Amino acid sequence: MAKAAFTNEFTYRNMLEAGEEDRFDELFDAAAEKIKASFGKKYPMYIGGKETYADKELIEKSPISSDMVIGYFQKGTREHSKEAVESAREAFKEWKEVDYKKRADIFLKAADIIAKDKFNLGAILSFENGKSRYESIGEVDEAIDFLRYYSNELIANKGYVRKTKLQGSKSSVKAGFQGAPSAEEKVTISMKPYGVFGVIAPFNFPVSISVGMSAGALITGNTVVFKPSSTDNMSMLTGLRIYEIFREAGVPDGVFNYVTGPGSEVGDELVSNKHVAGIVFTGSKSTGLNMVAKVFGSGMQKVFIVEMGGKNPAIISKYADISSAVNGVASAAFGFAGQKCSALSRVYVHESIKEVFVSSLIDKLRSLKIGNPMNKDNYIGPLISESAYKRYNESVEKAKGSGVILYGGKTVNTGLNGYYVEPTLVELRHEHDLVHTELFLPFLTITTYKDFTEALKYANDVEYGLTAGLYSKNRKEIKEFSKAIEAGVVYINREVSATTGAIVGLHTFVGWKGSGLTGKGTGSKSYLQQFMREQSMSITSGK
Repeated sequence: MAKAAFTNEFTYRNMLEAGEEDRFDELFDAAAEKIKASFGKKYPMYIGGKETYADKELIEKSPISSDMVIGYFQKGTREHSKEAVESAREAFKEWKEVDYKKRADIFLKAADIIAKDKFNLGAILSFENGKSRYESIGEVDEAIDFLRYYSNELIANKGYVRKTKLQGSKSSVKAGFQGAPSAEEKVTISMKPYGVFGVIAPFNFPVSISVGMSAGALITGNTVVFKPSSTDNMSMLTGLRIYEIFREAGVPDGVFNYVTGPGSEVGDELVSNKHVAGIVFTGSKSTGLNMVAKVFGSGMQKVFIVEMGGKNPAIISKYADISSAVNGVASAAFGFAGQKCSALSRVYVHESIKEVFVSSLIDKLRSLKIGNPMNKDNYIGPLISESAYKRYNESVEKAKGSGVILYGGKTVNTGLNGYYVEPTLVELRHEHDLVHTELFLPFLTITTYKDFTEALKYANDVEYGLTAGLYSKNRKEIKEFSKAIEAGVVYINREVSATTGAIVGLHTFVGWKGSGLTGKGTGSKSYLQQFMREQSMSITSGK
């Protein structure tokens, strides 16, 4: 199979450039009506390809309005998780032997299936976690991109198998030693799958991150037990659709198992089960490190491919283009109500331009409409849950006590039974707890600085290192920032977003420090290799 040229899906961009924006809206609106009409069904888990039911159910409601019941799902238990692990172990025996080109074909087919159904999947996503149509279709596009990119990488690297040879020597020795002459050796160096991976997905990117993590494990020959977010931040319907798409594409029964249920049962079993070779997780730092500590503290070993959030900064230099900086900051901080691990949450602005920057940013925030994200004119949708809403109110009260709320800080009455709040801009000292704690909210802190070295020190002075941005036309500052910033994804003078929006095949997405473990990112040439272990096999020709 020849490697196909990789291109990004870019649905909205392509339709906009073709003058088809109205058609984009028509397709999304039609899909939304269709999906909404299907709400309220009961759904099973799938273990070994079979429908599986639990004694109790989970009710998934839309964060847009709690009177929208998306569906009834199974409250899986530890026993269901064990059963899924056993199913995946059994399926691994055959799946690991499937030729890499066939595996690549399966996931290229999955990409095509999603591409044909992208508006329906995007509508489910918007109802499920409150994203706008633009964010949702962009996320679905990213899932397609992951599938095609990883398939192409597998093909280009010939399944990560290479061969070499040691030429034989006519000389011989009585006893061997390092570098001794020997007969010809043929060496095969191959990357081989580990076995069963537990894939524990987040609520905020339940399509793209779930697909990317799962495909990374599956395409390299591992099998998977997949657990979508199933607590108060639920994304089980998109998870089910991913299962259906993979199955339609040709993933055999038992290779990909779909189990819903609380992390304390389903997730904990995946972490503690000795037959699970690895965990792929996106979520909070505390949860990620607790899983690692539990495994290694008990004497077990597992592969951990973990992304653990961020507290992402942007520096606004006195040499910045204010308009670009304002647009980039507003998008990065308040798109999807700040509920992204890459969201901008800290701004450091030079004291000489603080007033003009803040004034322009507030004008921008006033223009951002808040409400039902199914309405194309609304930019900021609901918080995902009541717990997020409580965290927002607590953060606002903390800010009032020791800082200045420059904009926002209030609940917005939309007439819907959801948690809608204002984008909030707060001036605080760098030392304040709110400047260092990941909030996952539309909550942005601003701090002034005097010199660029001080700003860099502030930017790096957190436990995370995921994304970071700079706005400056000064070459010296750009060079200094490029060398010193401690983050895996860095953007300079990017008007579309200061810290968010990595594009598969263009930017890799990787966390440094407390934002990750492996130092290798998604959408990169290094990603798939994390799901495999290397083996060197030498065969010496006989006499």
